[in-house]
Amino acid sequence: MNLIETKGLAKQFNETAAVKDLNLSVREGACTALLGPNGAGKTTALNMLTGLMKPTDGTIHFHANYPGDRREYLGYLPQHPKFFGWMSGLEYVTFAAQLAGLEKEEAVARAKEMLDLVGLTDNRAKKTAGYSGGMKQRLGIAQALVHSPKMIMLDEPVSALDPIGRREILELMKELKKRTSILFSTHVLHDAEEVSDDIYIMKKGEVVAEGSLVSLQEKYRQPAIVIETERNLADWAQLIEDKAWLRHMNTEETKATLTVENIENARTELLNDSSLQQLNIVKFEVMKTSLEDLFMQVMN
Repeated sequence: MNLIETKGLAKQFNETAAVKDLNLSVREGACTALLGPNGAGKTTALNMLTGLMKPTDGTIHFHANYPGDRREYLGYLPQHPKFFGWMSGLEYVTFAAQLAGLEKEEAVARAKEMLDLVGLTDNRAKKTAGYSGGMKQRLGIAQALVHSPKMIMLDEPVSALDPIGRREILELMKELKKRTSILFSTHVLHDAEEVSDDIYIMKKGEVVAEGSLVSLQEKYRQPAIVIETERNLADWAQLIEDKAWLRHMNTEETKATLTVENIENARTELLNDSSLQQLNIVKFEVMKTSLEDLFMQVMN
């Protein structure tokens, strides 16, 4: 079932339309990504869903199984979370639990449980001022989960992290999918591909592509050939621009990525191309275009 749905959701700031006609559905138990470049409207959309910002137009519906204020059922981690440096990790998450209405004893117990879940057991007595970036993100996720929400919303949860911290949070998100629904925003394409079940690609406040990860891959992924040579292949690339089997070509000095209609015809002709062979081929790889290629396609 759909846990939350929007219809015609919009937000206008003076003459600027930050979000336009957003029709979004988040399935219960799924991980859904809002994917798009900076300025696409992702954060504004999340702020409206959490109740932090009032929409200019449109509606937001939470499933009838969960009546009342939807904020009771939501956990949220903003892109730039603020922490009280004088608090320990345990004190901070306990404080968040009490703000959500838990009694002190239950709040402490839940805080310890969530800190264990996110891998901060050994650091829960440490002041948050001494936490690394990755530790702070895990702490933020712990506070978002402490009141057992039906869905958590994470705004760019890995964008400011180093590679190790990014990997830790992505692995944690894979585990969290087993416990709750997730809606997160990101401009990092491979992260969305790694953890998402459903994806909404946004551009200038509008959704330009949507669907499950599998359906988007089936719809947009196309056969491609990657060629790398020792010599510059720009002149050779001009010779094949009008080939019937060629859909799109991207060249970078000694590398070319060809999106093709018929992989067999393209491969046979390229491997028998004497002009290409004279450039000294060092790589010839048949592949499928990725979510990144889809992202670039819809952005353009």
